[in-house]
Amino acid sequence: MDDLRKTTHLDHCIAALQTAITVIGAAPASRRPDPAAALRGNSETLTGPERTESAALMRVNHVGEVCAQALYEAQALLARDAQMREVFQQAAAEESDHLAWTRGRVEALGGRVSYLVPLWFGGAFAIGALASLAGDSVSLGFMAETERQVEDHLHSHLDRLPAADQISRAIVQQMKLDEAGHARTAREQGGQDLPWPVRQAMRLAGRVMTTTAHYI
Repeated sequence: MDDLRKTTHLDHCIAALQTAITVIGAAPASRRPDPAAALRGNSETLTGPERTESAALMRVNHVGEVCAQALYEAQALLARDAQMREVFQQAAAEESDHLAWTRGRVEALGGRVSYLVPLWFGGAFAIGALASLAGDSVSLGFMAETERQVEDHLHSHLDRLPAADQISRAIVQQMKLDEAGHARTAREQGGQDLPWPVRQAMRLAGRVMTTTAHYI
């Protein structure tokens, strides 16, 4: 039957476009349980400045997940074999949960997501495509290094989030665990270590993104 036909590259392109529209326009629905569900029945005691700071930090985290989604969609689209495509698609699926959690938390805190989401998505998609064109081992290495740096970034946010904001902290902690798992998978699949200048350039780009997204 026609329903059993093999997925084509055009199908993957259409799926990537649909993802872009969903990410830029709103956020995918979370497929996994809310990591902070057990805490949501408790009353929050955040002050006004604490809510503002938490919203800004979670906006930064939302932008990070927008970028991760774009990276992995591009890497999956241009992967050279089905196994590599599946690795990136699985990571993208988990990042879509992060998108839902972070956007929901930003809005619950009375904040807004970045005005520059389309720019973040487009730039990250281009970077993911370039990494893929360099070969699967480089693409996987890029994934591993991205997740390592994101894990460090999330660890710093656990230090910066107000102590009373247990909901945001629970979300960030689960994200941190997921990012570590993605990095481990990328290394196990043959991801190669990136040169020091590339790692530094990634760190600088990440710093620009997080600083800008904190305010815009």
